[in-house]
Parts: sequence; C-alpha cells; structure tokens
Amino acid sequence: MFRHEFRHHPCRHCSDEQCRSQMKEKFRRLHELHAQRHHGQFLRHYRYFRYFRPGAALFSLVILYLLFSWVGFKGVGIFFAALIVAKEALQFFFLLRLEKRVFKPVESLKRGLDEVADGNYDVKVEYDKPNDLGFLIAAFNAMTAKLSAAEKMQAEYEENRKALIANISHDLKTPLAAIQGYVEALLEGAPAQAGNEARYLQTIHHNIVYVNKLIDDLFLFAKLDMQKLEFVFEAVPVRAFMGDLMEEYKFDFAERGVGFEYRDELADDCRLKLDGKRIHQALNNILGNAVQHGPETGLAIKARLYRQEGFVCVAIADNGPGIPADKLPFIFDRFYRVAGERPKDLNSGLGLAIARELVAAHGGRITVASARDEGSRFTVMLPIACDGGGEVGE
Repeated sequence: MFRHEFRHHPCRHCSDEQCRSQMKEKFRRLHELHAQRHHGQFLRHYRYFRYFRPGAALFSLVILYLLFSWVGFKGVGIFFAALIVAKEALQFFFLLRLEKRVFKPVESLKRGLDEVADGNYDVKVEYDKPNDLGFLIAAFNAMTAKLSAAEKMQAEYEENRKALIANISHDLKTPLAAIQGYVEALLEGAPAQAGNEARYLQTIHHNIVYVNKLIDDLFLFAKLDMQKLEFVFEAVPVRAFMGDLMEEYKFDFAERGVGFEYRDELADDCRLKLDGKRIHQALNNILGNAVQHGPETGLAIKARLYRQEGFVCVAIADNGPGIPADKLPFIFDRFYRVAGERPKDLNSGLGLAIARELVAAHGGRITVASARDEGSRFTVMLPIACDGGGEVGE
C-alpha cells in the first residue's frame, strides 16, 4: 500500500468558496488516482492465485523427487514425503473451498455490479452459504429487486402520466371546440337571423361548466394522488350523519323525477371517524354516476345502511343498464368510460376514481356488483371507530 500526503495551506489570496472548491478538486483527483491503481486488484490476485496452484504442485513434486534422490526410500524420506503429500492435499482442498466460497462468488458479485451500473436491475447473484459473504450477496439481491421494482413503477408512472395528458387533451378539446364554434357563429350574427342566440349561449355555458368541473376534478385527484389533500376527521354518529345526507338526496332526486329509497338496517348506532365533506363527495360521485348512466325515465335508486363485521356499509343500487363483467375491473380507472354507452351529460371520467381514493383515505373500500341490463350495486365500506357513545380510538 502507499500513503498519500496532503498538506493544506491557508488560502491567502482566494475566498473561502474558492478554497473549498480547490480542496474538493484535489480530493477528487486523489480518489481517481487511488481508483486507477487499485481497480481490478482483487481479480488480478485471483488470477495470480489460479496460476500459482499448478506451480506450487509442480514445486512439491520437484521437492519429492529431490528428497527420494538424496535420501532414497528410507523411513525418514517416506515420512517427509507423506508430510508433503498431506500438506499438498490439505492445501488443495482448502484452496478449492476458498475458490468456491469466496473468489467465484466475489467475481459473480462484481459482474452483477457491472450489470447494475449498465442499468440492468434484474440481475441476481446465486449464493446459498450462510456466511458474511452470503449476507452481502443477499443484500445485493434485495437491492437489485428494489431497484427493479422502482424502475417498473417509474415506467408505469410515466405511462400513466402520458395517458393522463392524452385524456385531458381529448376531454378538453371537445367542449373547447364547441365553444369556439358557437362563439364564431355569434360573432358572424347567424343565430340572430335564425333566433337561436339563446340556445347557443346555453350550449356555451353548458360546456364552460363542464370544463370547470373537469379542472376541479383533476385538481382534486392530483392532490389525492400526491397525498396532499387535507382531511378533517371527526367522530360522527353514523345514523344521524347518513340520515341527514339521505334526506337531502331524497329531496333532490324528487325534483328531478328519480325514485329514491333509503333504509337504515343498523341494530345499534356507532361512530365513524370521517371527514363528512369528503364522504359526501364520494357518495355524490357514485349517485351521480348512477344518474348519468341510468334510463331517461323510471330510474330508481335504493340506498341501504347496515353493518358487516367491523365496517358500516352503504349499499347504493340502481336499475340502470348495468356494467358488463369484462368492464368491471376498470371502472375505477381514471378517465375510463364503458364503450358504447352515451351518458346523459358530459362527465370527466374521474368520479369513481376520486370516490375510491376518498374512501381509501378513510381506511375503507368500495366494492361493485353488476350485470348487463340488471343494474349495479356499489357498496361503500367504512371502518367503525367505536360502538355507541364510547371513545374513539386513534
């Protein structure tokens, strides 16, 4: 080994920042020099070791030959010959074991590190011996597995980002094109002659409302996705909370000609730790989805409140067209719309995705059951904080 001597002299003619920069540069050069001199040192020693073994065996044979030449086949010569042969046998097995348990695994680890440096994170080094080197290789394999998972997650995130941009562009293009067309028609004075000015303005207003809702949904979903949406959790008696909420929905649906029925099947009251505003949003999105895709007339929605093990469940069933079985796994995806269906109104395609994220933030989940032409049933499951008027656990 060699020693690097480094003396630091106070910088009399430069600033502190320049001095630090010069010191970093000198240390970097020393590190590069050290790396150049010691790069591949282990592999060179391994090659020397492999070349030395046959040379050492040949040297031992020469010693045996000289021993028998000088001493002959006497007892002393045989004794020393046996010692040399035993030593060579032990050395052979020791070096063979050393090569198998140390040198070859380290060489495999070196190749694995080179693969990682080249960007291949799927590499794995095989080694099953329970020693320190085995723990090191196990840690290396765990690191590459995490790097591979992170790379796949990053690729998936990039694909989702591209799909999100494409979907946003598509969903904004349609209403903006309609607004532009009607505004141009108004500027040209065409509707004044045909008496369609009010209808044109109503269509423009309708598309502007849709664009604003799309932007609001995107903003909300982005905050949910980044876990930056603020929640105000409170211990809420579920019967009173759901009763008031369902009363509002009943009044609203009655004005719109939609049948609505609510049943409270809880045996005893219990408390939920929730943010009332966010749960209201989630239920709004589910009910709004039922109205959007339901029939023009005769739509009926039934809500049921009941308990299932450690959850309070709100089941929302409708008599709409239902969802095909092959589409069910995707209905909570962003911007997903069932092909062939024409909703009554423009929608962002984010409602169910937002509802799922809001419920998940409360420690709950949403399930769905549906069949074509038989309606759908969405069930919101929220964990119970405590029974009756007891204290709410953290």
